[in-house]
Amino acid sequence: MKKEGEIRIPSGCAIAAVISKEGKKMTGEKIIAAMRPMHDRSNGLGGGFAAYGIYPEYRECYAFHIFFDSDAARSACETLLRESFEVVKAENIPIRKNPHITDLPLIRRYFVLPLGSVLSRLQLDEKEYVARTVIKINSTLPGAYVFSSGKNMGTFKAVGYPEDVGDFYRLEEYEAYCWTAHGRYPTNTPGWWGGAHPFALLDYSVVHNGEISSYDANRRFAEMYGYKCTLQTDTEVITYIADYLLRRQGLTLREMARVIAAPFWSTISAMPTEEAAQAEYLRKIFPGLLVTGPFSIVLGFTGGLMALNDRLKLRSMVVAEKDDRVFIASEEAAIRAMEPDAVNFYAPAGGEPVIVQIKEGSY
Repeated sequence: MKKEGEIRIPSGCAIAAVISKEGKKMTGEKIIAAMRPMHDRSNGLGGGFAAYGIYPEYRECYAFHIFFDSDAARSACETLLRESFEVVKAENIPIRKNPHITDLPLIRRYFVLPLGSVLSRLQLDEKEYVARTVIKINSTLPGAYVFSSGKNMGTFKAVGYPEDVGDFYRLEEYEAYCWTAHGRYPTNTPGWWGGAHPFALLDYSVVHNGEISSYDANRRFAEMYGYKCTLQTDTEVITYIADYLLRRQGLTLREMARVIAAPFWSTISAMPTEEAAQAEYLRKIFPGLLVTGPFSIVLGFTGGLMALNDRLKLRSMVVAEKDDRVFIASEEAAIRAMEPDAVNFYAPAGGEPVIVQIKEGSY
């Protein structure tokens, strides 16, 4: 029997990301390589990746990646989609056999466009309608789960170690200007395909290391505004918080960071007057969205990403650079696996957002 100290569980979970500020495309090989030295941060119950810029030929379409438990669930979901969307293309997501990835669901993708007549009748913009459709499918249609729904991006996840998940989805065949990755060590929820990270809604995707103690308060707030937290997973609610603050409330990334990792009141009191007023306003207007407990997250979105630690920096996160690329990971070893010659390593302070946006027009 192994004794305490002989089993390496370094705060659980592994996150990694790489982005080209020039919008240059990279295959999935490097991000898969980043996860190998962090193998022991996972336990094989979830791994996944998000990739941005992978579907340029369908850049105007929403790419729905969906797990199905049965053909009946697939048929019901396709009927729902065809009532409100033009289905431009539907196909199985390409996979290869991997001995470590088992109990496969049916994995399909659909490139869809919301019907103008439906948007006009409901008086909704297309993003809001797509978000509502995803939430409706995931909360009311048994056996179907939409795990990716953005434009020109996709998430790929499964039960398994991340390096096996990357091989399973043949990610070396995709090219993206931004990749994020996650290896899961679940604590309070079971390992299943939908529960692996990233969690995504529209083009927002979140990978997360940690465990938030504010889950119930955050969930109750989100569900007041139409979100359905069906998985009892903190990363799911963080994704909905990002969508609510950025898309629906129009906050900037830095403002969002000051909501979910809000400065302490003592810190606010020491800020310059104008900065303190803004920080105080955000703390008071969105108290239910303060995320407490240890976390490090990477939020991916069209054209960039943001990395953020909790206020006390209770989870590790390292950032580095090389040429036009920025690397983020739980450990320096992961960055070295992606780029041995990376430079300018540093660990962001607690609550300090690291925001990288690529050159406009390059994606």
